Amino acid sequence: MKNQAYSFSLFKNDFLSGSIVFLIALPLCLGIAQACHAPLFSGVVAGVIGGIVIGSLSGSHLSVSGPAAGLTAIVLAAISDLNAFDIFLCAVIIAGAAQLLFGFLKAGGFANYIPSNVIEGMLGGIGLTIIIKQLPDAVGYAKNMQAVMEDADDGFLWNSITTAATHMQPGAIFIAVTGMVLLILWQTKPFKKLAMVPAGLVVVVVGTLLNELFKSLYPNLALDSSHLVKLPIANSVPDFFKQFTFPNLEGFKSAKVWEIGLVIAIVGSIETLLCLEATDKLDPLKRISPTDRELKAQGVGNIVSGLLGGLPVTSVIVRSSANVNAGAKSKASTIIHGVLLLVCAAAIPLVLNLIPKAALAAILIFTGYKLCKPSVFKHMWQGGRSQFIPFLATLVCVVYLDLLKGVGIGLLISIFSILRHNARVTYFYHRLTYSGGDIIKIALAQEVSFLNKANIKETLNKLPENSQVVIDATDTEYIDFDVLDLIRDFCNVTAAERKIKMSLVGFKEIYKVPANAIAENTPEFSIPKNEVPKESSGDYKALMDQLQNKN
Repeated sequence: MKNQAYSFSLFKNDFLSGSIVFLIALPLCLGIAQACHAPLFSGVVAGVIGGIVIGSLSGSHLSVSGPAAGLTAIVLAAISDLNAFDIFLCAVIIAGAAQLLFGFLKAGGFANYIPSNVIEGMLGGIGLTIIIKQLPDAVGYAKNMQAVMEDADDGFLWNSITTAATHMQPGAIFIAVTGMVLLILWQTKPFKKLAMVPAGLVVVVVGTLLNELFKSLYPNLALDSSHLVKLPIANSVPDFFKQFTFPNLEGFKSAKVWEIGLVIAIVGSIETLLCLEATDKLDPLKRISPTDRELKAQGVGNIVSGLLGGLPVTSVIVRSSANVNAGAKSKASTIIHGVLLLVCAAAIPLVLNLIPKAALAAILIFTGYKLCKPSVFKHMWQGGRSQFIPFLATLVCVVYLDLLKGVGIGLLISIFSILRHNARVTYFYHRLTYSGGDIIKIALAQEVSFLNKANIKETLNKLPENSQVVIDATDTEYIDFDVLDLIRDFCNVTAAERKIKMSLVGFKEIYKVPANAIAENTPEFSIPKNEVPKESSGDYKALMDQLQNKN
């Protein structure tokens, strides 16, 4: 009974947040379909499938799926090459079947290998891109808006801002600024009592009423249809169902269709897993979504979308982050947004077409700010350069390139940073300097890989003549074959030539190091009587500096 009461109390939050996501998803679904040169209704179908089908099957509580902006270029090229949308739908079905297979093969673990600094950079880049891409709508620039509507991960378009600055509409700016003010006020203490009413819904209602007021009292400020939501209108029930497109099964005979389907499956799966990981980080309750189940849900969703004439579907971060920001508590919000897309597209398109895009832009700009606010940069900076540089690189590349390229570049930089750190932290040393020579103890790290070979070789080559050296592998679990070979050669040949006394401590029998150099414990060396040595210890860089200065 307690669980039932709890679920019912959450429904109010989920319904209101689902309504906000629906209002944001509607123009995006239409804009992406237009950008792909596909029927506008195919974008709505994909949004409905993403909400109802995938929302029901997914294990994610907050992720929202819909037509994939990241696939726009692939879909556009595919429809152009195949020269038939109904043939292309076969590729969408193939992509869904492949994703279903990926899920059963447990390929969802890919996202676990993405470092948190790259995920944070992706979120920050998406947030900044959302702001940039929504500025034209916020200021009332409607010329060639489809180029701007290609969502938050299609690269940076500077000319969209400069051109928008010369095509401003005072009415749109007033609506957008009013919306932003309302969103900010809703975060303050005096408005906490109104928290039961989502700020996004208030922004949409106020924006729509303002534009209707402008039409009556201030015609110069009123926004025409080019600045409003555009949903296809069916005059009757049969006309509504005529908007659905069904696949031409002849497409399955084409090798090109199968190739396109596999490309969509791979790219769509990667984008879904990245967005899922990012959404989990935004979740206030820090719930973890099952990735393999998500791939299966996406697979079923794309199969259904292809059968009903919809575009490819993935998890999408713009709508997911808006869902979190609107206060969603469970995946009921995602399902509700899909139901509203279906019902409202069929029943009240005329009412929805009164909503100004500037009001929706205000909601998205505020959402974008929350993803890239200054505190995020401060937090990553405090983590050190190894955290901040991959974060910043990912953010910049997501803005200037696209989501997948940005994450890929950030991941490469993170890997390079890890390898560089691993190559440098090879060992620690303790060094005593006497008038008669040096006594140097080198304690190897727990793992000594081939990446450390260059540093160890350089260090051994710079050891001073007539020194006494101990290499201690007591705490070492693994030593790469190449490093062992290097140590053997140095002990057998170079050390004798340079009059260096070598002692090897803690090396396992399987390493087969020179027997004459093996010592049970740190050996006693000949130390000049009554002499106080100069002592130093540290890491690789410090040792290299000291050896370089001595030589």
